[in-house]
Amino acid sequence: MVMGLTNWIGWRIGRGASLAIATLALATAPGWAIPGQSVTLAEAWIRNHPTLRPSPGERLAINRLVAPGQRFTFQALIFPVSGVSPAVNRRQIRTERFSIVDHANPITPERLDESLREIYGLEIFNDYRRAAVLLRYPARGFRPAPDENLVLRGEVREGDRFAYWQEIVYDRAGTAYLGRMAIFIKDDLPLLQAQLEP
Repeated sequence: MVMGLTNWIGWRIGRGASLAIATLALATAPGWAIPGQSVTLAEAWIRNHPTLRPSPGERLAINRLVAPGQRFTFQALIFPVSGVSPAVNRRQIRTERFSIVDHANPITPERLDESLREIYGLEIFNDYRRAAVLLRYPARGFRPAPDENLVLRGEVREGDRFAYWQEIVYDRAGTAYLGRMAIFIKDDLPLLQAQLEP
């Protein structure tokens, strides 16, 4: 994955990133450190990824404070997306997820979609776009946020290769400052669906 703008420093999550994301989309190769791969491969991919660019000491987790009120995180995990794990293979990545916090530029589903494409390339992005929506919320009486002033909106999709979970947190005014997305192995879908369904 080659960055479209060589002088683009850090993770830009504001509106100015739109041009960089569009340019990058033309130059991306398929992601290769994806769920199901080894921890070793994931570490190498993260270390060499032009967008993730870990700091010294960061291996499977990236934390970036871009500006006050703007944060990006990425994690590659050996655990299922649901967090429930009777038996964990400590050598295999099962879930990769990222989140964006931005109090300057509200989060949208399209913004999370573009971030997915930037991180994983067109092959995975197209699998996500073609994926069947298995669950969408909120539904009446469905999954309240821990804070009653917040609303969680999300969906779970199943693609040919992977499963995807996107979630955005909205305040009462309908503004979203937090969005997160996970890409994970399809074997873990039943546990997540059981966790999310009312």
